[in-house]
Amino acid sequence: MTEWDIKKLQILRTLRDRGTVTATAEALLMTPSAVSQQLTNLSKQLGVRLLEAHGRRVRLTDAAHLVLRHAEVVFAQLERADAELTGYLQGEAGEVRVGAFSTAVPALVVPAVLRLRAAYPALEVRVREAEAAEAYELLSAGQVDLALSLAAHAPTARDPGFSRVPLLADPLDVALPAGHALAAAPGLRLADLSGERWIFGGSGPWSEITRAACEAAGFVPEQAHSAAGWTAILAMVEAGMGIALVPRMAAAERSSGVVMRVLEADQPRRHVVAAVRRGAETAPAVSRLLAALREVAARR
Repeated sequence: MTEWDIKKLQILRTLRDRGTVTATAEALLMTPSAVSQQLTNLSKQLGVRLLEAHGRRVRLTDAAHLVLRHAEVVFAQLERADAELTGYLQGEAGEVRVGAFSTAVPALVVPAVLRLRAAYPALEVRVREAEAAEAYELLSAGQVDLALSLAAHAPTARDPGFSRVPLLADPLDVALPAGHALAAAPGLRLADLSGERWIFGGSGPWSEITRAACEAAGFVPEQAHSAAGWTAILAMVEAGMGIALVPRMAAAERSSGVVMRVLEADQPRRHVVAAVRRGAETAPAVSRLLAALREVAARR
């Protein structure tokens, strides 16, 4: 295959546009002899004559015009590549891969993606739903660039491999059936619900969060049913099968048969954080996504 030299093709292109070797040399800050030498070398590389004498000047041969016709396509593509690379370096293009837990996807990630799409349409965000432990395994393995999880299940701030970015403290409200005796009780506290039947996961982050919140209020919750998905949990609450602590980010899934009560006196919260591999937070595209996530979190 013929070896193509972009620099030499640019010299040939400039000669076509400027008309003389001297003018070409001035435009490219070269000497006339260097221009002539480069074009002679290009002619040898391509195996065709590119210049012919025309009085005291030279002019391009038909072969040279053929070469330039194809070279223009290459130059145009290189211009596009240069523009895209500039956008990538400025964080306006490229791809960021995100691993996020389920409720964070609609509440935080999707609004952040919409913000970025409006401002930087060439910046693509790829989302992968994952539980906390899996999100950090993916981050550590380089399969995602940013992980959203709960602070209790994120790497510690002293972990040398990751940088943590706090996003928000998501309040936990209690979900009660609409006809529950305490559904409209004033000043409801978590301790008032110590005798209730509770619905939460058998293991994992939400089980730990529910147990810890109840124990902080002075009791151990009696688990009546085990479920991990909010649709299932809220359906059972609506049916009067028990009550549940529900993060406010997930409360949008509730139906009219479920009453959400704010525990103002002892409001439990879960802390949502983002994490990246240490040093990656300065990458322009990742930095833009983190900024968008902070803006969305601040509005909540």
